[in-house]
Amino acid sequence: MEPRVSLADFLRDRLRLTGTHLGCEHGVCGACTVLLDGEAVRSCLLLAVQAQGHRVQTVEGMARAGRPSRLQAAFEKHRAYQCGFCTPGFLATAEALLADASKHPLTREKLPELLAGNICRCTGYQPIVEAILEVAGPS
Repeated sequence: MEPRVSLADFLRDRLRLTGTHLGCEHGVCGACTVLLDGEAVRSCLLLAVQAQGHRVQTVEGMARAGRPSRLQAAFEKHRAYQCGFCTPGFLATAEALLADASKHPLTREKLPELLAGNICRCTGYQPIVEAILEVAGPS
């Protein structure tokens, strides 16, 4: 592997995991967000060699036995996507937030701040917040 290949390019071009989207390629939009050892990271800013020996999870790995995860199902139920370009990044970010919910309570007021690193031009964010809150349960 060439040392200067980004993780995003490696996932998309070499592994054909095209759910990871490239938007700005500067780490600003969040479309390329994946989980690295459970932490949400911008795959456009990480070199693929930096991920060696770590667990990388993309949107493709969220479904189990061909069925959407609870979070993916909630996104569908609440129509938390329109064009869908940003959705994989939001899903990865939300998975990390849900896993860390004991440290950062996921409330309607706090979620917009916690999601600020992901940009969506279509939904107005409210359906995304509703989907995450459904999976988080009562806080």
